[in-house]
Amino acid sequence: MNVSTPVHMPSLGGATGWLGSEPLGQDDLRGRVVLVDFWTLTCINWLRTAPYIRAWSRAYRDDGLVVIGVHTPEFSFEHDIGLVRRATEEREIDYPVAADNDYAVWSAFANHYWPALYFVDRDGVIRDQHFGEGRYEESERLIQRLLGVERDLVSVQGAGVEAEADWDNLRTPETYLGYARGQRPDLAGEWTIGPESVVLKQAGGSITRRFHARDAHLVLSRGAGETIPFRVLLDGQAPGPSHGVDVHEDGKGVLDDGRMYQLVRQHDAVRERTLEITFLKPGAEAYVFTFG
Repeated sequence: MNVSTPVHMPSLGGATGWLGSEPLGQDDLRGRVVLVDFWTLTCINWLRTAPYIRAWSRAYRDDGLVVIGVHTPEFSFEHDIGLVRRATEEREIDYPVAADNDYAVWSAFANHYWPALYFVDRDGVIRDQHFGEGRYEESERLIQRLLGVERDLVSVQGAGVEAEADWDNLRTPETYLGYARGQRPDLAGEWTIGPESVVLKQAGGSITRRFHARDAHLVLSRGAGETIPFRVLLDGQAPGPSHGVDVHEDGKGVLDDGRMYQLVRQHDAVRERTLEITFLKPGAEAYVFTFG
């Protein structure tokens, strides 16, 4: 989308559902500044932007800003509106979210990225766009200009999975496990390799990944089965204080909902480590490793 010439915000009419609001159309948004945020619940890049979007929504709502999240799923299990609803609750999203399971809104915006921000003025014209993380100060100043306000920027500090990445020590790229995009880590046990994911057929299967980053995450789902306990080892030992938010110090965790799981957050000097995750029941679906 070229925003050097006036481009009006496309319709949201292709949304397959709404959370936190009745469907919003052009008439509902006329005269308001709109920030459209494309996201998907397992995306670590979006998760690290979420505290900023929340803060802007709350800080400028009374000045005329409307934030609209558009949830366009990357993986098939993310079509589950129950999972999207739970993600909005966990992330304390209190602005409207359009479910875009058919990619109709995504296509109307000609969007290609998660996260993606579109800044729309009071006349409904897209004035700017930004893809990925960062550029927070410039984005907030733009919101202020569109609203006609000027004041100190909001103070934002992400915590847990929303914490900013340790960019200086992030040397390992995301790793997709399915054959459609796969660079494959080591698999042990009986796995079925599909286009999106690998699925464990028998208990005791494991995935091993060498990485250099402060944080290690893995997108997991259990399909329609029961919860699945798992164990994480870091260099062959329980992670101790380097456990992620979804793992105890002894390395134990539970796969419940389909989402991104933080397995490791190194508590001391970041160095290259070996992560091994073992699932104690069959049915685990693993999609992508991401790092921070």
